[in-house]
Amino acid sequence: MNQHEHDGADAASPPTQERRIHWRSIFPPAQWLRSYQPRWLGADAVAGATLAAYAIPVSLAYASLAGLPPQHGIYCYLFGGLLYALFGSSRQLAIGPTSAISMLVGTTVAGMAGGDPARWVAISALTALVFATICVLAWLLSLSSLVNFISETVLLGFKAGAAITIATTQLPKLLGVPGGGESFFERVAVLVRQLGQANLAVLCFGLAAIALLVAGEKLFPGRPVALAVVALSIVLLTLLPLAELGFSTVGLLPSGLPALDLPDLRVRDVDGVIPLAFACFLLAYIEGISAARTLAQKNGYEIDPRQELLALGAANLAAGFGQGYPVAGGLSQSSVNDKAGARTPLALVFASAVIALCLLFLTGLLRNLPNVILAAIVLVAVAGLIKVADLRRLWRVRRAEFAIAMVALVGVLLLGILKGVIVAAVMSLAMLLRDMARPHVAVLGRIPGTRRYSDLQRHPDNERVPGLLIVRVEAPLLYFNANHVRDTVRQHLGAAPEPVRAVIVDLSTSPTMDVTAGLMLASLQHELAANGIQLRFANAHASVRDFVRAGGGEAHLGELNRKLSLDGVVESVLAGAPVPQASMPGS
Repeated sequence: MNQHEHDGADAASPPTQERRIHWRSIFPPAQWLRSYQPRWLGADAVAGATLAAYAIPVSLAYASLAGLPPQHGIYCYLFGGLLYALFGSSRQLAIGPTSAISMLVGTTVAGMAGGDPARWVAISALTALVFATICVLAWLLSLSSLVNFISETVLLGFKAGAAITIATTQLPKLLGVPGGGESFFERVAVLVRQLGQANLAVLCFGLAAIALLVAGEKLFPGRPVALAVVALSIVLLTLLPLAELGFSTVGLLPSGLPALDLPDLRVRDVDGVIPLAFACFLLAYIEGISAARTLAQKNGYEIDPRQELLALGAANLAAGFGQGYPVAGGLSQSSVNDKAGARTPLALVFASAVIALCLLFLTGLLRNLPNVILAAIVLVAVAGLIKVADLRRLWRVRRAEFAIAMVALVGVLLLGILKGVIVAAVMSLAMLLRDMARPHVAVLGRIPGTRRYSDLQRHPDNERVPGLLIVRVEAPLLYFNANHVRDTVRQHLGAAPEPVRAVIVDLSTSPTMDVTAGLMLASLQHELAANGIQLRFANAHASVRDFVRAGGGEAHLGELNRKLSLDGVVESVLAGAPVPQASMPGS
């Protein structure tokens, strides 16, 4: 069949074409495999091996944060990446455990497991399955935009608080002391009391590891520096009698692949697993989308935020069945994957294959891995969550948002990471509602030498129009800001330098209006008319015009004419003529 015939066949059967497009949209390999080039195979294989080399030591460290045996962190990378490769829209995003989610799981599951290691593993896997369910529901309902309600300001403070909290759990390992305490401040108090018991040999070993990790990241970006540090530490602990100096090690890890099975717990058996899964979902989706967009912009393609919900759900479903815990797409591991040359998600398949081989044949090599090395890896990783430069810029640009970031930070320290996530989400919504409930109502003046108008407060050289109050509400007109808008207009009327004979409302920045706002404007019109003041409108959006017409509001508010500019309304009022009534053929 030639191209013309092929196009004709597609046109003749639109339902089949629609089904094919839909199938490809939820299974991205059907798209990128068609253009896959043989020379990319080597690049993806190298990137996958590099990612595996990075992932193994990091996942061991993060599993300790989650309170799980080290191998369960490796299981997360083994299965999560495979399923993401099938459904993810990003070509370089790497899926695995992250520091914040690991800490969130560890601190929350501790109170659910009751000290039972088997129950701890089961609850963590169950959380991943509930997480997957939330992702799929969000995908079905197209809720990918909801997480945008959590502002970057709040996340900045939350991440810094999470990093500080995580650091307090790792410093005892760095110092070679037992540590202890449930909350942040308890852990700090216990650590201070134990400083005199610090093991200098362990501390020096850990500080040297941190120095190597930091230097390696700068000198060899995108390379598995952590693996080299892990290998060196194992060699040193094997050849030298360091164990006698108080070094604790990971011990022998079970070899072989984990069994795929459902956790032996149900949701109703574990109180609090749904809030935990939802908090993990918020963190994972926000972090994953941010990392995926960054990499997509760098490599010249676009991601599908809704498809990422399905991919994240699939990855967590696999992690839950494979004895893992919630996974996400992190920027650090994704950067390793990208810098190593990954061209497609096939790199994740290679990474999982390398990890599987290590689980089958190389777990014995990790027996002498010192726990202080895992602590060093975590400390270096979470240091990147504290964005000091961004906080300074926030302080300079907008002090109010800096204060909000600090509240999010302190909330995590005081309440813990799980409640800190909830506080961050509530604060984001509160910020949105605050701005929407008290929008700026600008008084407009004519820009000198033009027929355009802008905010007099920002541009004092603008010209006031005698006898007119021209205002612009810089937000949708809704029930929770209607009274604020009315009261602000009254204040501007009272502060006017001369008597006002008309109020003109520019609706260009108010794309929607609800019933309460419509009633408020009608009431304001009657109030102004009783004082001999006209109320006119300009630049109403189509949805606002439709709303006013549908409710019969034009009888009170006047016709909202799409053909009449703000300057046209001003000139008509100044001329003392009624506002022209142009025909309205619909919007």
